Amino acid sequence: MLFYFILQSGPANSQHAAWVLGGALLVVIVIAGVYLMSFALRRMLGNVRNDYSRSHDWRPSTDSPTVFMSASMQAVIQKLREQEKELEALQRRDRERAQQNERLSEEVTRNMPAGLLLVSAAGLITSANPAAEIALGIRALVYRRYTEVLGNDSPIATLLKECLTAGKTFRREEIEYRPPNGDQRQLGVTISPILSHSGQLTGALCLLSDLTELAALQRQMQMKESLAALGELSAGIAHEFKNSLATISGYAQMIRAESQGDAADNAQRILQQTRALAHVVTEFLKFARPQELANEEVLLQELVERAISELRDSLPQVDIQADGQFECVSGDEGLLLQAVLNLVRNAAEAAGEQPSGARVLVRGTVERAGGRTVQRLTVSDNGPGIPPANLSKIFAPFFTTKPSGTGLGLAIVQKIIVQHGGSVEARNRPEGGADFAVCLPMSRQRSAEVDSLAARI
Repeated sequence: MLFYFILQSGPANSQHAAWVLGGALLVVIVIAGVYLMSFALRRMLGNVRNDYSRSHDWRPSTDSPTVFMSASMQAVIQKLREQEKELEALQRRDRERAQQNERLSEEVTRNMPAGLLLVSAAGLITSANPAAEIALGIRALVYRRYTEVLGNDSPIATLLKECLTAGKTFRREEIEYRPPNGDQRQLGVTISPILSHSGQLTGALCLLSDLTELAALQRQMQMKESLAALGELSAGIAHEFKNSLATISGYAQMIRAESQGDAADNAQRILQQTRALAHVVTEFLKFARPQELANEEVLLQELVERAISELRDSLPQVDIQADGQFECVSGDEGLLLQAVLNLVRNAAEAAGEQPSGARVLVRGTVERAGGRTVQRLTVSDNGPGIPPANLSKIFAPFFTTKPSGTGLGLAIVQKIIVQHGGSVEARNRPEGGADFAVCLPMSRQRSAEVDSLAARI
């Protein structure tokens, strides 16, 4: 009918009808194209949905694109959630690993035999292990300035200052350190700067080792070598000295018996000097001759009381007292008594001229040092003290400040204590007077063990 209508129309109407027909055809074509594109798109989306359903073992219950898109979004969200859980598990494992490494680092630091100090660039101690507190004799080191803890002029503070200002490294430095309790210690110090990735100085690392016992063992070995050399020397000349002195003394006695006046007086002086020289030779032989030590239990309480009782009779003007804890030690009772007598007599003679009254105190304590238990004896007096220049010499043989002294009393004391595996030190008291501190092990080490340990050093 549409074509018939066009044919029956006039020319103008025919042209108009043609335009209408063309528009209608164009609309039909567009509708058909849209339908075909929609059909193709639905087929394509259906294939994708079927592939996803087969791969995830999931099949939607409808072919609606809206439902499919919603299900796809939920699947993607579920996948993201699974990945988020995996990421959280990885982060949790990383945190646990970091915490485990931190705990391990703390355990290693806490159980290190060497002291560890971390000092910031501002001079604050940010970390310190127990070994550092023991070596320095100071508790609660963290978050304090090293100059406050160690003292501004102490050797360790000086080294730390140079490290923090100039970035200088110090390796195996040996310094003398005196903790607050007053005991002088020998410390090995290694200090190195801590640098950031950019090379900026952020702090200093300080390692401390207590070398006090090692230094004491070295002194013992040196003293044993010196004693061995003196023993060899004295063995060859001691008898010759005594024979010559005996001859001189015999002739002096004959002259004194046959003479009068000045000759007899001169002979008497010769006898006095030969006796004094014989006494020096005898004391020297006691010092240099190797001694065999008895290994017996010695009650220090009774030994100290015997020494004090004997000296009270000869020095009644000196107040001699004993105080503290005295236990049993293993050693030679006779030699230990001789050492205590020499120390107390030396202290009493040093304090004998005090106008306020001479006083000597023998104090005993039991302490833990270097993993072993030691008996500590401290002989204190209120005398004038020891001149600082003489502190390093008073245990040397033949060194004395007394007019009639032989200079062997303290040397013999040191020899006896060292042979018992101990040590003896002298120092001046801040309030006046001097302290002689003796440390004896509760169970004496065998000499072979001491020699092997010293050889390893």
